[in-house]
Amino acid sequence: MLDIINLSTVPAFLLIFMRVTAFFVTLPIFSYRNVPSQHKVGFSFFLTWIMYFTIDIPVVLLNETFYLLIIKEALVGLMVGFIAYLIISAIQVAGGFIDFQMGFAIANVIDPQTGAQSPLIGQYLYTFTLLFLLAVNGHHLLIDGVFYSYEVIPMEQLYVPFSNPDMMDYVLQTFNKMFVIAFQMAIPIVGCLFLVDVALGIIARTVPQLNVFVVGLPLKILVSFIVIFISFGMFTMLVHQLFELMLVSMRSLMQLMGGA
Repeated sequence: MLDIINLSTVPAFLLIFMRVTAFFVTLPIFSYRNVPSQHKVGFSFFLTWIMYFTIDIPVVLLNETFYLLIIKEALVGLMVGFIAYLIISAIQVAGGFIDFQMGFAIANVIDPQTGAQSPLIGQYLYTFTLLFLLAVNGHHLLIDGVFYSYEVIPMEQLYVPFSNPDMMDYVLQTFNKMFVIAFQMAIPIVGCLFLVDVALGIIARTVPQLNVFVVGLPLKILVSFIVIFISFGMFTMLVHQLFELMLVSMRSLMQLMGGA
């Protein structure tokens, strides 16, 4: 074992392990509660072992600088994984818009992956998105982001430039793009339901004997399911754009954190 691993590079191995583990804490799919913690730690260690023999390992000493590097590596992993989670959460935001118009907002369900409440339609669309991500091997590209991070954020870099205004502006712009994509996903269903509300309002004025509150809810649910079925092809295209934005956002944020 001593011939395989140089003891002087063990601190560098720990730094790689810290970045990979922190990356999986917030990364979609890998960070979910239904993935056992033992598997997360084991997979992080296995990936760290591969990266140890792949990337250039600098000499890191066990001194006060090592503790600063540990904190920096944890922040890098958490922020890169969080920006990916922020983008893909647009699916649940779009589902929240749809559920509010459908009348399903009161029927939130517990997301077994995060343990938080999520909208009903949003959870359905989110599950479909995760399956689509796995089907196109998008999780391999997410893991590839860990390898790429060492090209733009060196291990020996002591700090993350939080004072850089470009990085803060980029995070805010990414947050704005997430809501724009969520609105694009929800607008076909929300727009049709708005027209249904207008039609029900006209019927309520012209036929006062008809109880629109009794007729309106099942009618809106029926229209919603029909529109979701028709617009599912467009939803797949938006999910594809969402994946591209997620990967580009991860790469751009890592470049800003590396001072590029």
